[in-house]
Amino acid sequence: MDLDMRKLRYFVAVAEELHFGRAAQRLHIAQPVLSRQIRALEKELRVQLFDRDHRSTSLTDAGAQLLADAPALLHAATATQRRVLQAAGEHAHFTVAFMPGLTVTEPVRALADRHPTLTVDLLRTTWDDQVEVLLDGRADVGFVRLPINQRGLVVRHWRSEPRVAMLPADHAFAGKDSVRIGDLAGEHLLQHPDAIPEWRDIALELRDRSRRPAPTMHSVEEKLEHVAAGHGFSVLPLSAAQYYTRPDVVAVAIEDIGPNHVCLAWAAGNRSALIMEFAGIVDCD
Repeated sequence: MDLDMRKLRYFVAVAEELHFGRAAQRLHIAQPVLSRQIRALEKELRVQLFDRDHRSTSLTDAGAQLLADAPALLHAATATQRRVLQAAGEHAHFTVAFMPGLTVTEPVRALADRHPTLTVDLLRTTWDDQVEVLLDGRADVGFVRLPINQRGLVVRHWRSEPRVAMLPADHAFAGKDSVRIGDLAGEHLLQHPDAIPEWRDIALELRDRSRRPAPTMHSVEEKLEHVAAGHGFSVLPLSAAQYYTRPDVVAVAIEDIGPNHVCLAWAAGNRSALIMEFAGIVDCD
């Protein structure tokens, strides 16, 4: 039995929405069509994926497992199609993804100079999608900031840089040359705690159950707006802090946490000779 990628995409939409009507709107198809496709997928797999009645829709254990596996399958299928087209000469381009604060002009221009007929594109990423764009083929290589889930990737170290605390200009620590991460344990962190495990571990020891969750933000600009408004603090690599300088936010060195590691990464299944050439230009460890 071959898994139908179109049906799998339909399944993911229903599984994420847990509502056939909303999923159908998201997919721009009629709800009866979507229901038939899901029933067909269940028949092909010989399992029930959803428990549903007139009031609610929920995933079965089999459905939960398929939802966990589906993103990797869909990304792989999309990436394979893009690589095949590129190998056939349909798309003579090479896409380099990069995280905020990084300047990658020199290696990008070097690759373009070596291959005058190649279009070298750039794609700015965020903490949320820096891995996804590599797995689904939107980018051939990416300059990523650790930590990331390295499954399915080749990752090579490029450079490391200090991390700093971004604080409102009127904060009590704003005039200090440096702080320790423990000094910030009682402050509100404006990013996912897993991105700053040193702070997370100290904050957990405090067992502050009233701590507010970090708001969902997708860019450095959003984080700094919240910092400037006095909603909390953020930790950034030094290059990003220097790039996004503004008068109402100050960067203070953190003495006792390790640096941010920047790596060049690409999908393990992508065997393009251009990738190895670009890695040589970048001079990764």
